[in-house]
Amino acid sequence: MTPRETHDGDEGAEELPAGLELSPAERSLWQAFREGGTCDLRTFDPELDDPHEEGVEWGPERTVRARVLALLLLQGPPPRPGRVSALKLTGARVTGTLNLAGGTIEPFVELRGCRFERELLLPESRFTTLRIVECALPRVEAARLTTEGDLHLPRCVVRAGIRLTDAHIGTDLLLSESVVYADRRGRSVTADGLTVAQDLQAELLESHGELSLRGATVGVSLSLRGSRLDNPHGRRALNAPQLTVERTLYLDAAGLTPPTGAGATPPYTATHTPARGTVVRRFECVGGVRLDDGRFGDAVDCDAARFVMESEQELSLRRIQTPELRFLCERPQRGRVVLSGAKVVNLVDQAASWPGLGGLWMAGFAYENLIPRGHFPLTRRLEWVAAATPEYAPEPYEMLATALRGSGEDAEAREVLLAKQRRRRETLPLAGKAWGVLQDVTVAYGYRPGRAAVWMAVLWALATIYFSVRPPQPLNPDEVPAWNPYLYCADLLLPVIDLHQDAAWRPTGTSQWLAAGLIMTGWVLATTVAAGASRLLRRA
Repeated sequence: MTPRETHDGDEGAEELPAGLELSPAERSLWQAFREGGTCDLRTFDPELDDPHEEGVEWGPERTVRARVLALLLLQGPPPRPGRVSALKLTGARVTGTLNLAGGTIEPFVELRGCRFERELLLPESRFTTLRIVECALPRVEAARLTTEGDLHLPRCVVRAGIRLTDAHIGTDLLLSESVVYADRRGRSVTADGLTVAQDLQAELLESHGELSLRGATVGVSLSLRGSRLDNPHGRRALNAPQLTVERTLYLDAAGLTPPTGAGATPPYTATHTPARGTVVRRFECVGGVRLDDGRFGDAVDCDAARFVMESEQELSLRRIQTPELRFLCERPQRGRVVLSGAKVVNLVDQAASWPGLGGLWMAGFAYENLIPRGHFPLTRRLEWVAAATPEYAPEPYEMLATALRGSGEDAEAREVLLAKQRRRRETLPLAGKAWGVLQDVTVAYGYRPGRAAVWMAVLWALATIYFSVRPPQPLNPDEVPAWNPYLYCADLLLPVIDLHQDAAWRPTGTSQWLAAGLIMTGWVLATTVAAGASRLLRRA
């Protein structure tokens, strides 16, 4: 096989360093570099050209030494007149370690469908644009890498992890459809302190190990649509505390379209809005997730996501801040969802997404608007709050009531506050519980003050019937007013208003006990109504 190249002739041999002999494939690459063209070493047999296919040997006609690549990128020959030099290599086996550490690489670099025998060393190097597409690599070591343009690593298989600690990407970072296995520390992608000026796309990514983005900053959106993060034996599959995303973090599903070949351009095979009939792959995370103290400018989207955790693992969203949290995932069967201290404007959720008792923590969770998807009745909302408070805490109830009142649901807000009082009653001593039950039965802790009027009307009617049959004796027969059982019973029940009836009559025996009971009941009802009125005034 003769390498295909986009140039003619064999000029440029005089630019070779002394003692360096090039193979035909390397010579073809050398000339293509000066032309700014592509050196294509493929056979165009899909099985033979697949860099991930095990057991397929790539001979010397497809082999390029890493030393030659480094020489071209760091001290390459000048371009031909009227051309711009670029390293574009397709379908090659790269032998040796490509070490560009600390170097400044000015030419455009694009490696497609290549098989690297050893790791790629790029720490503290500087590129304009670097594209490594559909390649097989043992490892990518690129701490503190800087690019003016894109860094593309889509559809690659990396056997021992990618390190991008403190890297600075001038535009976009692409990891879509890559398969990355863990390094010796159990991390698949280590990108702590990473800065991406625009988008970080890692759609349909397969991560076998911990994906670490601690303190990373993304200038636009971070998309993990349709990705699978798998770290069942570690503590976390996604570890990204203090992550800053200027727009949206996508942990939702991606639509799949047919492969477009090695020459595809982004977004490769992921579609953001799947059409009818399109195969959809959800985001799936096996292991814990940590997004503590994150800042997200538009939203965190977990639509149709699946989180598989062990009992001690967490989906931790502690103290995150975002205008919208779309918690529309599949309900986690184990582990905990932690929202303690988070601040959200819009909470978009569904009843089927939240875990049960002991699986949800949200002390200090603040939100302004509830936007339920599907049927989410108040009874389920109260179960949601109860699941988050195995021990009584007033804040989740008060936050829910505030959100309901803000949306005009005053009656539901009162029901929530009533539920709060009933939960609080469970923590009181016996006397407090008895008093609480009395307030609940009579006026529902003041949230249903109409009950007091009903109780007083019933008692007044029954007492009026009784005293009509058995009127009391007058205290002073000479100054007694005309007997009126209606006014007499009203005077007993109303603790503040004096109708000048009860002081003129002297009940005895059973009537005396009944009169005392009416007076005590009147005070109890008045006290509970006053307590309820004070709560209403405080809320106003």
